[in-house]
Amino acid sequence: MQEIDKSISFDGRDIRLKIGLLAPQAGGSVLIGSGDTAVLVTATRSSAREGIDFLPLTVDYEERLYAAGRIPGSFQRREGRPPEKAILTGRLIDRPLRPLFPNWLRDDIQVVATTVSLDPDVPPDVLAVTGASIATLLAQIPFQGPMAAVRVGLVGDEFIINPTYAEIEKGELDLVVAGSPDGVVMVEAGANQLPEADIIEAIDFGYEAVRDLIQAQRDIIAELGLELVTAEPPAIDTTLEDFIRSRTTGEIKGILSQFELGKTRRDAALDALQATVAQEITDRADDDAIKVAATADPKALPKVFKAVTKSLMRRQIVEDGVRVDGRKLDEVRQVSCRAGVLPPRVHGSGLFQRGLTQVMSVVTLGTPGDAQELDDLHPDEQKRYLHHYNFPPYSVGETRPMRSPGRREIGHGALAERALVPVLPPKDAFPYVLRVVSEVLSSDGSTSMGSVCGSTLSLMDAGVPIAKPVSGAAMGLIKEGDEIRVLTDIQGLEDFLGDMDFKVAGTDSGITALQMDMKITGLDMGTIAKAIEQARPARLHILEKMMAAIDQPRGDLSKFAPRLLTFRIDPSDIGMVIGPGGKTIKGIVEETGAKIDIEDSGLVTVSSNDGEKAKRAAQIVQNMTRKIEVGSVFVGKVTRTIPIGAFVEFLPGKEGMIHISQLADRRVGKVEDVVAVGDEVIIKVREIDNRGRINLTRLGIHPDEAAAARDAAEAAAT
Repeated sequence: MQEIDKSISFDGRDIRLKIGLLAPQAGGSVLIGSGDTAVLVTATRSSAREGIDFLPLTVDYEERLYAAGRIPGSFQRREGRPPEKAILTGRLIDRPLRPLFPNWLRDDIQVVATTVSLDPDVPPDVLAVTGASIATLLAQIPFQGPMAAVRVGLVGDEFIINPTYAEIEKGELDLVVAGSPDGVVMVEAGANQLPEADIIEAIDFGYEAVRDLIQAQRDIIAELGLELVTAEPPAIDTTLEDFIRSRTTGEIKGILSQFELGKTRRDAALDALQATVAQEITDRADDDAIKVAATADPKALPKVFKAVTKSLMRRQIVEDGVRVDGRKLDEVRQVSCRAGVLPPRVHGSGLFQRGLTQVMSVVTLGTPGDAQELDDLHPDEQKRYLHHYNFPPYSVGETRPMRSPGRREIGHGALAERALVPVLPPKDAFPYVLRVVSEVLSSDGSTSMGSVCGSTLSLMDAGVPIAKPVSGAAMGLIKEGDEIRVLTDIQGLEDFLGDMDFKVAGTDSGITALQMDMKITGLDMGTIAKAIEQARPARLHILEKMMAAIDQPRGDLSKFAPRLLTFRIDPSDIGMVIGPGGKTIKGIVEETGAKIDIEDSGLVTVSSNDGEKAKRAAQIVQNMTRKIEVGSVFVGKVTRTIPIGAFVEFLPGKEGMIHISQLADRRVGKVEDVVAVGDEVIIKVREIDNRGRINLTRLGIHPDEAAAARDAAEAAAT
């Protein structure tokens, strides 16, 4: 393939495409970059495997630490399991790519994006999304693209395309928009309680830039003499489908219109009907065309039955405006909220239920040392808020082996985390590390938004002073031709058989997180705006139910939560507190039983489950780093004597000398005649010389000064 270099400019920032240079045996490859960030993206296709009845698409995002000039920190000094950020980026690529492949395609497709160079100002994720589309087009895989993605930031009142990390950090919005020629196909966003109108404007602004990237891809394909591959679907024998549709339509309609059945009984009724039809087909003659069609593919019957059920459910919504549980299109299921559902040994807990979806969230308060260390290409080095999401098989009435969290669990946890970060207290005001675990106990749609609501309840129960409570709702879509219906608070069946899953979270002031995924090839801005606006009354309704359970954070932390004390010391004193080989700080920890964390900035956090132990450790560190002033009076202890005076430790690690002439208001012939090692003495700082040496005296100390020094020493000792 000939080499092509192309550059596209957005607001003075270029996206560069290099094609035909790297990975010549991949189906298609592109090196896409901006600044010094470069991502190699490949797409490869292989023949379909026997018995596959779905699209086996695999999307991998690989981070190489050499991209940032770093060696991995693991024992083996090489990249191992992908970090969470890499998994989320892989999902970010997959989500807009998947719906653009024809639903009949069964070939194995693998897209691999590898960040090979990283500019600390330029995130690689949206470049990888656009690169995936280009590589797919070059591989000549049937694809309803091109597709592209951009990031939108908001700094001041200005939207910015593909902002730097610094602009994202100081801005009010971090939004990724992906689109195809048919419209927006994915949205992912975190926002600082922005109004709905601002979010809609940002999505529209981003899609305008997406259009430019789509046109650039078309230009490249034309320059290479290639065509967009949109192969026709294979011919399908409709014998079985025609039979099942005619045989079951009436009964499926009846089941779907029995709103009182609920999920479990409705699913059981549909399963029973499918089993009945299967038996009827089995009882037919061996040469019967319907039996032959069903026997040729054992998965054909359930697949066709699902398709018929899907079309009838969708028709009921479009034509009658009624959902399978009898709700109106904009109606929220019954909501139940509780705070403090677990014993107080856990630091905070909340239980949120909406319909048959039930999520229990549990908070743990940790010390700064519990922050998660990040070893990836993202500029953040630590996370102090962790949200983990678990989806056990019993939540959907199934049995399967329990494994480590998959991409879905990590993605849902990250979404709930993003929704709550804007309302968390700043570190200086609340220095705890926060971990929330959301346990999905029952699932019937929108468990991620249930996690947002449950986590808000648990944080307030734990006494975390969040700025505002956050709620969330998942919006759905049914699109039949030109008819479009937006659904509020979708349940599992509507998600499974619908066209969109649009999760919206926020406070009563505005949106904090968005995530939109499509099963169709794109959506117009009018429908997106309708979904965002329709979500607001749903969120506020849910928020009202949450506030009825707990209307503000509790005033006290759990007695089992660690107590933290924070203060600052001069960064130049950090070495003194730590001591040679950590000897000094280890000694304080052993003496008090408290834990001490010191940041490079001089911020000290002392923690203990016993508040008095924390106070004692803090007092020791504060005394060690206290700035000594001439005239200050202390209680000290004689540590050693020499012929010309005595050395006294008057603060931990702080020692000065009393000259023999300053020991008493009379002439002293021998130091040991007045003081001995171990004696407690009241001293005043007389002088600090130009070498930092502290000279002390026992003379000229007022009784009130002496009394105050004794009181301070007693307080420190207790």
